Amino acid sequence: MTNPSSGPLQGVRVVELVGIGPGPFAGMLLADLGADVIRIDRPGGAGLVVPTEQDILSRGRPSAALNLKDPRAVEVVLELVESADILIEGFRPGVTERLGLGPEACHARNPRLVYGRITGWGQDGPLSQSAGHDLNYISVAGALDPIGRAGGPPQIPLNLLGDFAGGSMYLVAGVLAALTHARATGEGQVVDAAITDGAAHLLGMQLSMQAAGLWSTERGTNLLDSGAPYYDVYETSDGRWMSVGALEPRFYEVLIAVLGLEDVPDRNDIAQWPALRKVLADTFAQRTQAEWATTFEGTDACVAPVVPMHEAAQHPHNVARGTYVEHEGLVQPAPAPRFSQTPTTLTTRPARPGADTAEALAAWGITDVDELIADGVAIQAD
Repeated sequence: MTNPSSGPLQGVRVVELVGIGPGPFAGMLLADLGADVIRIDRPGGAGLVVPTEQDILSRGRPSAALNLKDPRAVEVVLELVESADILIEGFRPGVTERLGLGPEACHARNPRLVYGRITGWGQDGPLSQSAGHDLNYISVAGALDPIGRAGGPPQIPLNLLGDFAGGSMYLVAGVLAALTHARATGEGQVVDAAITDGAAHLLGMQLSMQAAGLWSTERGTNLLDSGAPYYDVYETSDGRWMSVGALEPRFYEVLIAVLGLEDVPDRNDIAQWPALRKVLADTFAQRTQAEWATTFEGTDACVAPVVPMHEAAQHPHNVARGTYVEHEGLVQPAPAPRFSQTPTTLTTRPARPGADTAEALAAWGITDVDELIADGVAIQAD
């Protein structure tokens, strides 16, 4: 079993040593883009929050379950590495080395291999061996403290900012950049993708504004953190919300005109921001979200309804673009981004750990699959 999808990464072979969170997201993205990815699961799975069959992050690639405590299973992975372009893993530093699957062992089998590692703290540093989660990593990176309203605590941005933006996306960018180098030179390398590094890198714009004296250290008082009343969310009469992002004066003028307001407080005077916020809040509270959405549709006011996650697939814009799709009975985001010459497609639905062990290993050239399964080295799920 190989990934039959199209996409710009068609022909790229990836071994994924399955962890949780950012590693599987990176594996999903590589598979979405057309890579042939084989998931190496631990027997029974990785203890995910949702059943693997419903875990969108597991889509698009077969699952082979191996008992990596058995040297024969380690040998199977090394055989897979021989024909792979990329390996990705998300364990604490040193774990794959102790298993016999570290970069040195893998590069001995395949010098061209790109070895991608995703961790919270990175492969070195005083915190590298400490447990942590997204919230901890973005805290230390400096990315959590600015998020929130004035006078309130930092607000948790799901695990989008750390795990997936600062982690998975940087891992994927890193391994693909390293693959370009490997194909040009024949030399593989290790990619150390730390969530703390990625989250810090994402702060480039805010750090620039701070250095220029345009960003206060006081949370919720700045242009992009709910400080500015023209970049905020407002409650509607039915208890829903509208997002307002009228940063530029020309867009702000449209906002005020569509709202039918006159003689509003000066947006350029920070001292008048509370008064301006009250005017906007009182105005948006007069109509329902649906009414405001209709009113602002087609304008350049930079106003949009805040769509609940469970309703996003039905929003007309998302429907028109096919942003969400129903595939194998599961509503999920379509692959992104989009390509004019090598369009991407969804292939297999999320698989239970070990559901494809026999077929996937055989497709990657492992010849003694039946014996491995009989001996419990590999596990074929029912």
